[in-house]
Amino acid sequence: MEASLLGVFMISICVAGVLLEHPESPMHQAVENAAVRRALGGTAMGIVAISIFCSAWGKRSGAHLNPAVTLSFFVLGKIERWDAIFYVIFQFIGATVGMLTADALIGLPLRHSAVNYAVTTPGPVGIAAAFSAELLISFVMMSTVLIASNSRRLHQWTPLLAGILVATYILIEAPISGMSMNPARTFASAFSARDWTALWIYFIAPLIGMLASGQVYSIRNGVDQVFCAKLNHANNQRCIFRCNYTTLKAGQ
Repeated sequence: MEASLLGVFMISICVAGVLLEHPESPMHQAVENAAVRRALGGTAMGIVAISIFCSAWGKRSGAHLNPAVTLSFFVLGKIERWDAIFYVIFQFIGATVGMLTADALIGLPLRHSAVNYAVTTPGPVGIAAAFSAELLISFVMMSTVLIASNSRRLHQWTPLLAGILVATYILIEAPISGMSMNPARTFASAFSARDWTALWIYFIAPLIGMLASGQVYSIRNGVDQVFCAKLNHANNQRCIFRCNYTTLKAGQ
């Protein structure tokens, strides 16, 4: 499920990238302003993310879609070791297969230099800024997920809040680092494009940012206040994690 959902997300990224950035795309020609195109792309990907979080499979798997998210919940004690290992493995597999599928379906337009498999590379401001930006957006995303998903009042809104952040990051942060926040997502694009520029940033910064967020949350609130590893637990789907969602739901 994790592999399939992240594969769908990667295909959606590619479709949006071609429609908005390929020079011969009618949408690209109609919207000349790059910021407006990013806003449109961010809105589209935010909607896709929310749809995935709220899908039947997203409710079942927890919809991490990101090795940094999975490893953060593992460090917080919510995931068994082997579950975490296989989540990470299949997130990379799903992202890569999704990108290869998009390449087979879209072909040359996806390979055009203006799109280039939606690779994430540092922007004109440089590597240090890209690293800092990736770390910051990852910290904020994981903090939002932890605060919302562990709140009796807010937990049902976690998918919406995470999707809004995805949209906002694409609009504001993408020119700095390409907006990855996800090692598997960046690897999949880099693998297809054979462009490994500053790949280490997208492996290290999101992991540090999300792990740091988890530690800050556990210090401020206590690790026992992390009730589960699902982003969307307002459902009756089976849960494989070290789950204490019933306690949160009961308000205890």
